[in-house]
Amino acid sequence: MRVELSQAGLDIQERDFFKDPFSREEIYNLLGEKDPSEFFSFRSPSFRKLGMERNSINSDTLIDLMLSEPRLIRRPLISIGTQTIVGTDRKSLAEILG
Repeated sequence: MRVELSQAGLDIQERDFFKDPFSREEIYNLLGEKDPSEFFSFRSPSFRKLGMERNSINSDTLIDLMLSEPRLIRRPLISIGTQTIVGTDRKSLAEILG
């Protein structure tokens, strides 16, 4: 995805959110109108260790978990203007880059 962004002439700024964690406000800004479950890595070993049932977790708890354990945030997160792409969704990236 880095190649597509570079070819589109976008300035790429990377952030290691393990070293520089997101604040609650930043998470809400990235989410926009999206459901927090779209940003949550349910396949992560860190999630499996919690022993929680996916369907029993509300949005606020998902955000709390992502803030306390960054490994639970799906990666990469790509923010272009007001749009945020989660994971390797090349179709959405192509649509945004037009």
